[in-house]
Amino acid sequence: MRIGVFCSGGDAPGMNACVRSVVQTAVSAGHEVVGIRRGYQGLLDENFFVDATGNPRLTLRSVAGWSRFGGTFLHSSRSEQFRAVEGQRKAAEILCRHEIDALIPIGGDGTFTGAVELAKCWDGQVVGAPGTIDNDLMGTDFTIGFSTAVQTAVEAVDKIRDTAESHERMFLIEVMGRHSGFIAVHTAIASGAEAVCVPETPTDIPQILRDLCRLKESKSSIMMVVAEGDELGGAEILNRQLQEHGCPFATRVVILGHLQRGGNPTPEDRLLASQIGKAAVDAILAGRTCVMAGVLGGRDAYTPLQETFATHKPLPVELLELVERLAN
Repeated sequence: MRIGVFCSGGDAPGMNACVRSVVQTAVSAGHEVVGIRRGYQGLLDENFFVDATGNPRLTLRSVAGWSRFGGTFLHSSRSEQFRAVEGQRKAAEILCRHEIDALIPIGGDGTFTGAVELAKCWDGQVVGAPGTIDNDLMGTDFTIGFSTAVQTAVEAVDKIRDTAESHERMFLIEVMGRHSGFIAVHTAIASGAEAVCVPETPTDIPQILRDLCRLKESKSSIMMVVAEGDELGGAEILNRQLQEHGCPFATRVVILGHLQRGGNPTPEDRLLASQIGKAAVDAILAGRTCVMAGVLGGRDAYTPLQETFATHKPLPVELLELVERLAN
């Protein structure tokens, strides 16, 4: 069997570890793995991975040591061409011509949306691997890259806290999460932030100001973590509104941005990526298709691709309550 693998959408630490696991699992079982560079666009361009010796296959040697590196050696991109039906049909024709029997796309909801559409015009197997720092996919406790993104954000908040305390200021730190507050909440709890704003809950300016006035009596500096997808529009807009309504602290805004996607993956992300890569190959060898391989409660889990992004992954209420309890 010939299995294709690629990364698509935003990069996430641990993607390389997942590719390595796919290759080691498949090759050890006697199958071939074809690396597709630059996601769906690379597939349409027939841009396949070729190692230093000219080998057009991913081998055990070509992926040796990949687990410790961030980013993706297969590179990633987004493809407008693939969004059209004509692009999807062309991709199916290319897969058939190169005799690729199964495909493992590593990415998030956009990647899986594309995989669902591709499966409508291609007879091969498709098994997704959840690679996104947002942790917003159903069917897995955590997604590949989430742990590393949180660690990066926490380290940044810890450093900013030193300056906040030195100058007796409040810092609003914007983290990634267009539709999900998982990074924001985990970062806030781990860094000891006093407040968090996420897309899942309404941001109440009057209540925030009341809380800040109360905290002003005992604290000289404040950390507020804001998800970029907060309904008010992010940290910059939230900061302006707080200042316009009498914020008791001098404030500064820090936007972490793409910093959160980089860096060597944490041990948790390497372990998760390795488990999911193996589970994806196992699913293909068992004849499964149009599912995502994930991990629930420490065990391999398979969820129909469409279900992974059809509903919003709920943010545990207990975590929001914990932020408030610890701040008080």
